[in-house]
Amino acid sequence: MLVPEQGRVRSLRISSATLVVSSFIMFCFLAVSVWGGWQFYQAEQKVRQIDALQNQIQMAQSRHAEQAGELQARIDADRRQMAVYARSVGAIQARLARLDALGSKLVDKASLDSAEFNFGLQPAFGGPRLTSSDVALDSLDLSIDRLDARLADLDVQLAAVDYLMEQKREETSARPHAWPSEHGWLSSNYGRRADPFTGEQARHNGVDIANRFGAPVLAASRGIVTFAGKMPDFGHMVEVDHGYGYITRYGHMSSISVHVGDEVADSQMIGRIGSSGRSTGPHLHYEVHRFGQHLNPGKFLPRG
Repeated sequence: MLVPEQGRVRSLRISSATLVVSSFIMFCFLAVSVWGGWQFYQAEQKVRQIDALQNQIQMAQSRHAEQAGELQARIDADRRQMAVYARSVGAIQARLARLDALGSKLVDKASLDSAEFNFGLQPAFGGPRLTSSDVALDSLDLSIDRLDARLADLDVQLAAVDYLMEQKREETSARPHAWPSEHGWLSSNYGRRADPFTGEQARHNGVDIANRFGAPVLAASRGIVTFAGKMPDFGHMVEVDHGYGYITRYGHMSSISVHVGDEVADSQMIGRIGSSGRSTGPHLHYEVHRFGQHLNPGKFLPRG
């Protein structure tokens, strides 16, 4: 019923069916609205979850790429290191081959028993079987171990050969006996003398042999060069080990023509007369040592 402020009253009748239908429609609209809001909320949550998962995947991919890069860098470094090892092993094997050849040659020259000093015989080895996954680095380690064992074996054999050859040599062949500079003459003897710079008495541990500048300096006997270079006071100097404890020194040279490790023969040129170091003019300072003791070089110079 509708009641206006003025005029007559009007009534509006709504049937029960219309009321039920209207109520049902309103209920449906409300239900659809609630369901739509809930679906929208669920969709938004899923979108957020998907975004979070995508971020996690991207972070995981980034970490994986970083780890893969580090692993690849380590692999590359290991490969480079293995290449260096392989080259080193190859170089050592080449040196071993040369040492084997040298040892065999020494055995032949010294007339030693080749059965006792067989440089071609490989040393015995043993050890567990390696799996395929261990082959790369373990095989390289095994090669290095074998080379170490081979080097140790060669050291022992070469030391024995050197000792026996030393025994076979005559001491007279090692004894300094050649004139160290042809056409030279003694300008200062061994022993005490007046120092040429200060005039005071001082010990002279060698003899001085004067000669023209650039004249050849000769080895007093065969031997091995153990020093070749500059030394305080002596200037350009060469030292030769002749075996049996004999060592000779040649100082004040203008130039050196040998290197450490060179084998020199009797009267082989090892340098030239000069005036390097503490010197007043061109000459050769010549010393003879035996077992670390100074000897008078004049006793080793040939007469005439």
